[in-house]
Amino acid sequence: MVKRANQTICVSGSASVQVLNQKADQQASVGLFHKGGRKLFNMFPRLFGWIKNRQVVLKNVEMAVTDIKNLINHLKETLEPGLCRGLVDCFLIVKQKEEDSCVLDTHYNEENLTFTVSNLFAAGTDTTAATLRWGLLLMAKYPHIQEQVHEELSRVVGSRQVCVDDRKNLPYTDAVIHETQRLANIAPMSLPHQTSQDVTFKGYFIKKGTIVFPLLTSVLYDESEWESPHTFNPSHFLDKKGQFVRRDAFMPFSAGRRMCLGEGLAKMELFLFFTSLIQRFRFTPPPGITEDELDLTPAVGFTTPPSSHMLCAVSRQ
Repeated sequence: MVKRANQTICVSGSASVQVLNQKADQQASVGLFHKGGRKLFNMFPRLFGWIKNRQVVLKNVEMAVTDIKNLINHLKETLEPGLCRGLVDCFLIVKQKEEDSCVLDTHYNEENLTFTVSNLFAAGTDTTAATLRWGLLLMAKYPHIQEQVHEELSRVVGSRQVCVDDRKNLPYTDAVIHETQRLANIAPMSLPHQTSQDVTFKGYFIKKGTIVFPLLTSVLYDESEWESPHTFNPSHFLDKKGQFVRRDAFMPFSAGRRMCLGEGLAKMELFLFFTSLIQRFRFTPPPGITEDELDLTPAVGFTTPPSSHMLCAVSRQ
C-alpha cells in the first residue's frame, strides 16, 4: 500500500505500479493552494506571511519560473520565423517584429511571456489531474464500464502504445472520457468574465464592465439536455450504432471567444493518460471496500476533485 498526497494506491499480489514520489513539503504547499487558498491570498495578500510553508511555496514558484525560462530560451534559440511550433513561437515572432519597429509600449515582453506560459501550465495541471482522478475513481466504481473500455483498447490498439490518432477508432472510450468530464464538473463556475458592452439577458439588464460568472453546472447537468444528468452514463455520447456523437451541451471548457485556451491540450492529455493506464492496470476498490462504498462526493476547492479516497491498481500483465 503506497500513500501519496490525498490518494492511496494499493498493490496486491504480483501487481506493479510506479508512483511519483513527491516531497511532503511540496504536497503540503500544493494542497494548501488547491483548497481555495489562492483566492484567499489574492484578496488578502498579507495573510501569506502567516502560512507555515510560505518559504516552500515561494521556492516552488521560483523553481517553476526558472524551468519555464529555460524552456523559453531553448525555443528562442531554435526559433525559425517561417515555422510556428506553438504559442511561444508566435509570441517571440511578434515580439521581434515590435522590437524591429521600435515599439516601446508593448505587451510582448519577456515577463509577460514567462507568466503567460506559467498560467497555462498552472491552470492545465490541476484540472487535468483532477479529471484523471475522477476517471480512475469512476472506473473502479463501475467495473463493467472499465472492462468495456479495456476490451475496446485491446481490440483496436492491442499491446502497442496508444496514440492520439487512435481516438477516432475508440468511440466507447472517447464517450467514457467525455462523460467523466461532464459529471466531474471540474470548474462549475468557470472563471470570471466581464461584459464588453451593455446587454439584456432574459429580462435582466447587465451593465458594461460587470463581472459575470458563467455557471457551467447549469449546462452540464441540464435535465432537458441529458437523459440522466446526475449519473455516470457514457451513452450520453453514443448513438444507436455505438458511434461517438458530439453534444452541444458539453462545455466543460466554457464557450465563445473566451473559452479555455488549453482545451486541445487537455483533451489530448486526458485521452493518452487515461487509455495508457486502463491498458496496463485494472482499478478496483481497496480490500474491504465495495464499489457501492466508493464516494463520488466532490471536494471543495478552486476546482472540484474527488474526495480523498483509496484505489488499487492491479497490473493486467
